[in-house]
Amino acid sequence: MARSANCEDDDDWELINDDGFVYKRKKRPGVECASVSALPLPDPAVEEKNRRERKKRALLKLKDAYQQEIDQWVHLSNTFKEMQQKSPIISSSSSQQQKSREINDNTTSSNKVSTASPVPLEKSSDSDSRKLVDELLVQAEAQKSIIENVARLCDIGEALCSAREDRLKKLFTELPIWALKPREMMTLLCQD
Repeated sequence: MARSANCEDDDDWELINDDGFVYKRKKRPGVECASVSALPLPDPAVEEKNRRERKKRALLKLKDAYQQEIDQWVHLSNTFKEMQQKSPIISSSSSQQQKSREINDNTTSSNKVSTASPVPLEKSSDSDSRKLVDELLVQAEAQKSIIENVARLCDIGEALCSAREDRLKKLFTELPIWALKPREMMTLLCQD
């Protein structure tokens, strides 16, 4: 970007303005003043248009990446909601267990006060114990399905995180500077 600032002088020196750095140098032999003149400055309107287009492309690319991530999170959220709806047994049984605990706490506290003896387990009928075992089996199966669904959600979340990490790694490892061999890079850096 060397520009000749003083072409009218017939002596052997010329002023050069290289991006604000001004210096004198000897004129090169056989180089006309017209050929040394700088390239015409690019049109500011064209530069602004190109800058806006680059910015627009970058923003659209970023928007697509964010939209893809949002879609994945919506999918995870929907899967989680479906999982909650599939297991109303757990939510109803957990609320029933909570109520029974409260009732048991209340009865034990009232039993302590009134010193009444609790009902022995031996007097309960065989059908009651079967119902209890069946209920516990249903709860165990529902908990198993919930655990499987949560494990699946964790795998999806882990895949999302690893994909994001890979994108970030790719940004740094695929820089154009890494494509050059060390000798090529040194020659490019040493060129005038």
